[in-house]
Amino acid sequence: MPDQAGVVFVVDDDVSVRESLELLIRSAGWQPKTCESAQQFLSLSRALTPNCLILDINLPDLNGLDLQKLVSLERTEMPIIFVTGYGDVPMTVRAMKAGAVEFLTKPVSDEVLLTAIEQALERSRVALAMRIEMQGLCDRFASLSRREQEVMALVISGLLNKQVGFELGISEITVKAHRGQVMRKMKARSLPELVNMAGRLGIAGTGGASRI
Repeated sequence: MPDQAGVVFVVDDDVSVRESLELLIRSAGWQPKTCESAQQFLSLSRALTPNCLILDINLPDLNGLDLQKLVSLERTEMPIIFVTGYGDVPMTVRAMKAGAVEFLTKPVSDEVLLTAIEQALERSRVALAMRIEMQGLCDRFASLSRREQEVMALVISGLLNKQVGFELGISEITVKAHRGQVMRKMKARSLPELVNMAGRLGIAGTGGASRI
């Protein structure tokens, strides 16, 4: 079943193509947003729901491959489907290596295009979920006090509470209190889970066991 919240952007300078794609997309239950140029597309607000881009190669300003570069950097949750009347093998390879979902040559069947859109929206849905999850993780880490962050760094490096206390010049009881706050604020149910979170955040444990 199509994702009712899915937004499908179309960038093509041929008005007849835009109109036919708009009808097809809408009939499938998605929300179409059509543009005649790359600049017009770039002026649009970023979609907050699963989305994808149907893109032509030949455009009046930026060509499709150049726009793909920008999208891959700035809108990582937006997969691209190329639908073009002109394309060769090197161009196809370049587009696919850069992450395109499909490279289709006009005329393309409705069934093939709708399948590609479903795949693209599913990829977008996963990317958005990961981004939201990562933002939540960053927010939780930012909620830790400086001391709690120091304790977390030492704990994930494998130090015992007593060793952490020695490193920071605080009592073991105080370490336990900070450690409990870290686990609560980070919503970590176990030390391995906390270590995994730290890895995703790019936080390395602060080794200090050699001083014990």
